[in-house]
Amino acid sequence: MSVNVERCTVRPGQDTYGEAAWELKEQIRRAEGVLKQRHGFFADAYRRSTVYCYVTETEGESETLIGFAAVRRDGYILFLAVASEFRGDGFGRRLIGTVAENYNGVSCHARTTNESALQFYEHLGFEIERRVSSYYEDGGDAYYLRLGEDGLADKISRFVGL
Repeated sequence: MSVNVERCTVRPGQDTYGEAAWELKEQIRRAEGVLKQRHGFFADAYRRSTVYCYVTETEGESETLIGFAAVRRDGYILFLAVASEFRGDGFGRRLIGTVAENYNGVSCHARTTNESALQFYEHLGFEIERRVSSYYEDGGDAYYLRLGEDGLADKISRFVGL
């Protein structure tokens, strides 16, 4: 059986893979206790974003979303998620690279207690700019992160050139 991974882009105003993205995000939330949002908030933000996706195409089966990054027009990453069974395979890094290729700057928030996310972003060259108290609906604090400007072109080619 042949399995292919394809990258695709969902343009603002579309909701292709929207429910699959919600389910992936919810799987991660249940497993790791992060990314808690209301479905309506998520669906609205998803439709207003450009979403970069990775999907598997298995012969004779429907596509499966394995990772996505929902991005505002200023390069701010609203949501980034990669299915647990595909973590460590470079999909998160490629998603960040795609965002960096298409925007002048890349930024996001990460929960201050989400060590794996913070390590991931810092490894890719993101810098903590500030702490935001009670950023999340549940009162959790966040760090505002920005991809460092030094060597951004080098970082982009390294992210995408996997």
